[in-house]
Amino acid sequence: MAYIKDLRAKVGHQPLIMTSASGALVNEKQQVLLQERADTGDWGFPGGYMEYGESFQDTVKREFKEDAGIEIEPVKLLKISDQEFYTYPNGDRVQPINAFFLVKAAGSRQTAFKPTETLRIRYFSLDEAPKFFNHQHAMMWQTIKDELQSSSRA
Repeated sequence: MAYIKDLRAKVGHQPLIMTSASGALVNEKQQVLLQERADTGDWGFPGGYMEYGESFQDTVKREFKEDAGIEIEPVKLLKISDQEFYTYPNGDRVQPINAFFLVKAAGSRQTAFKPTETLRIRYFSLDEAPKFFNHQHAMMWQTIKDELQSSSRA
């Protein structure tokens, strides 16, 4: 995260356009994995900001391991979001450009997630949406719901 830290050291809380990637991991019961965020206590999809030199796919793989302790592979790009604005609890303001992927587990072993980023992880059924971190995560929830419902009809 040195890239973002270095950038913020230069611009402070000034609004920035930041690229990010998030993923939806779905289990056999059609439940979706979410993380309870350490910074707000709200729920969201594992993911985060791109480091210099990464692709969207690299970013979602790295962030998923950090946030959920699970190695994944991106399966399908579901949506690019670019119309949200957010102010973090520390005052940093961003317009995230987020690539949202359907992902699959790449291994059976779960490792520890970063406690500075995640309080816990949990699978949620499609009819029990929690309090989301921001509107972008609520929109991603609707995207994965639509994807799973259309897949079940196919």
